[in-house]
Amino acid sequence: MVKKWHPLLEGAIDLHAHSSPSIFPRKQTDWELIEDVSRAKMAGIVLKAHEGSTFDRSTLLQEKYPHLNIVGGLVCNLFTGGVKKAPVDMALRMGAKIIWMPTISGAQHKRYFAQHYKENIFNSDEELDEPECGLTVTENGVIKEEVKKVLTLIAQKDAVLATGHLEAKEVMMIVDEARNQGVKRILIQHADLGIAPLSLEQQKQLARKGCIIEKCYLACSQDFQDITVREMARSIEEIGAEHCALVTDYGQAHNIPVVEALESFIVELLEENISEEEIRQMVVDNPHSLIQ
Repeated sequence: MVKKWHPLLEGAIDLHAHSSPSIFPRKQTDWELIEDVSRAKMAGIVLKAHEGSTFDRSTLLQEKYPHLNIVGGLVCNLFTGGVKKAPVDMALRMGAKIIWMPTISGAQHKRYFAQHYKENIFNSDEELDEPECGLTVTENGVIKEEVKKVLTLIAQKDAVLATGHLEAKEVMMIVDEARNQGVKRILIQHADLGIAPLSLEQQKQLARKGCIIEKCYLACSQDFQDITVREMARSIEEIGAEHCALVTDYGQAHNIPVVEALESFIVELLEENISEEEIRQMVVDNPHSLIQ
């Protein structure tokens, strides 16, 4: 039987999804994920990979699915060169539309998992050879010069800056510097997730600065349980749907597939009195404006 997808998925874009190939166990391959996106009549998807680039994969997928907007980029982890001008410059020249700040290589990420998990949450047998201290974008209380160069490149290409797993103080500082450098498109990630949380007041401040705030379904999952869908609904009301994007951050092998997760997220928010108009704003309008 052909699955009947929720009508609010039509035209939607999930700005935060994972698929394989990956060093971490994933629920679906790129092809399987894109097939779901197409069948659900979504407009597109953003592919993210902690351990590599996705701009090359998205380019190939786009050729087979010209009716979709399949977006890739580069996460500035140690495996891809860190927050450095050369790898970011090449990624942007190759079509990357999003540059993510450090995630699993970040100092904030490493602190969080050292405190909360004694075993590898990714359920991978692979050991990642990285220094324990982790990457930051600041030094002595200011944004590093090399990071400023990266922000300049993002601004020149009118690409998206995504904040990755930076700690709150770094997020606030890099957003200000990015605006100074002329970056127009900024995605604040994991605002409600324990890995890199932001207070509601900080989220409001960032919204006032023109950023799009991720409302991430993974934060409500059994993996993290940092916030309930009801609490997230109330935060959306406080911030305003015009400043938020619904994302899943799904793709883990033990979770439901990405598009099913986005569908579940939509249904649960509707049950919490978030309107259909607000849902469309957060899954269609805001993602389109960010990555058009």
